Amino acid sequence: MKRRDFFKLGFQKATDVIVEEAEVHVEQKARQWIRPPYAVGELDFLLKCTRCGACEETCPHEVIFPLPAKYGLEAVSTPAMDLLETGCRLCHDWPCVQACETGALSILASGEKNSALPTNPISHKIADVHISEDLCLPYLGPECGACAASCPVEGALLWDGPKPSIDQELCTGCAMCREACIAAPKAIGVRSVASAS
Repeated sequence: MKRRDFFKLGFQKATDVIVEEAEVHVEQKARQWIRPPYAVGELDFLLKCTRCGACEETCPHEVIFPLPAKYGLEAVSTPAMDLLETGCRLCHDWPCVQACETGALSILASGEKNSALPTNPISHKIADVHISEDLCLPYLGPECGACAASCPVEGALLWDGPKPSIDQELCTGCAMCREACIAAPKAIGVRSVASAS
């Protein structure tokens, strides 16, 4: 091997290690928030997002907000979703995705322009949603059913008699069931997909 090739190979390996470490770092930090639908991987997202606010402005239900400075300079003002009180409506025309011109939100894996928007439901999870049986009214005795008609994805919210459960294979993480939950505190939890893995 020529000396130049040796150093070239060494430089490439060092670059690969640095990128891998950066991906691990940003993925760990991303456990603190939930990105809008069709967000690309976190490192790519941070590199592509210009913090223009277009996705926030076009969200008709005001679920998307800019992250505050407490999350660090690399994430400040990038869009995240507040699914604690309001669920994502999985808008059929995906206005937040259409508004993104840089590909940070992209239905197409390559990040090219979104020419053909898919119909609902979304093809990947937005968030991890789960039922806390120690807070859910039907698990404690009284019947409830407040969340019964809330799920936009057929078969994602299941019922065993009066008790609900979530089919994680079908659930999109929209958190509409959490919005409908009448328990206090809410019996349906929502968290970043990264923190669930």
